Amino acid sequence: MIVTELRIENLRNLAKVCFAPHPRLNFIVGANGAGKTSLLESLVVLSRGRSFRTTQAAELAGNEGQTFHVFATTCRDDQKVSRIGLERAGRHWRARKDARDLKQISELTRSLPLILMEPNSHLLVSGTPDFRRKYLDWGLFHVEHGFLDTWGRFSRALKQRNAALRNRQLDVLDSIDSTLVPLAESLSDLRARHTDHIRGELEQLIPVVGHGLSEIKLTLLPGWGDGQYEAALLRSRDRDLERGITHHGPHRADLVLETGNNLAKAVLSRGEQKTLSAALLLAQSRLLAQQGERPIMLLDDLASEFDEQHFQSVLGQALASGGQVWVSGTSVPDLPGDHSVFHVEHGVLQEMV
Repeated sequence: MIVTELRIENLRNLAKVCFAPHPRLNFIVGANGAGKTSLLESLVVLSRGRSFRTTQAAELAGNEGQTFHVFATTCRDDQKVSRIGLERAGRHWRARKDARDLKQISELTRSLPLILMEPNSHLLVSGTPDFRRKYLDWGLFHVEHGFLDTWGRFSRALKQRNAALRNRQLDVLDSIDSTLVPLAESLSDLRARHTDHIRGELEQLIPVVGHGLSEIKLTLLPGWGDGQYEAALLRSRDRDLERGITHHGPHRADLVLETGNNLAKAVLSRGEQKTLSAALLLAQSRLLAQQGERPIMLLDDLASEFDEQHFQSVLGQALASGGQVWVSGTSVPDLPGDHSVFHVEHGVLQEMV
């Protein structure tokens, strides 16, 4: 997947930007606050419908009104060209692909697969289980086409169960559980298989990008301990009724990362956590590429996160995935192969020659 044209209107300080990126490697250089991260942010917003920098969509609109637009022309690995766009004003959005209105943001996400490394990516290691669940589920969304349907049906059944618990509808709990259990077990099985695939890729990546890192162990905790999920629900029913919430299930799963006999987040330095997070994200990129669609890689301010050796290792592996790579920074480092460099200042983008 590559972006062959990107157009941005009124997103933060990017009043109007339109350019043709390099198909292989793009470096966006500029001072802090110039708009280089906002440019990468526009691609994230186009893919996910939301930013990685704020939860408030209204903050993304610039000085030209409450509405911003992002448009892109893309070319898939099979040479299929598409035109996608997103218009957003606060909580209201409209998305189109090839002149067709889209009903769900997930259609954009599938149309523009991208992986983001940014200064807070270390939370994949040190953050709450929610970060790691989202990491697993993003990968499954792109490589297992039945995942989204299974996840959606499980989420609806879980919502119904929680409502029944709050209303103490004991007569319907057994019926809801009979629906919830197979969905939860299917979801957990998908995550377990995906974890196995990540483990295999990580074993190859750690020696290359994880200079100084010891062997990393991955363990998926399904969210209900040992045994069958149905038995776990029965054991916790009284507690669930008391609190009005389902305590066990895939919504409480975690991907546990260990080095030696210790949790990685407890013993790794911040720099080592960033390195491990980079390896985990690169593993997802490789898995998606194996399915026939190489994702776009966005590396925001990578040089400030790593020393030169780690920077070149991570960049090299990102390029080795075969997808289009975008990197931002305050100065231009040594860049391998053919590439383009764009300078952004006060929201204005110019290609450097």
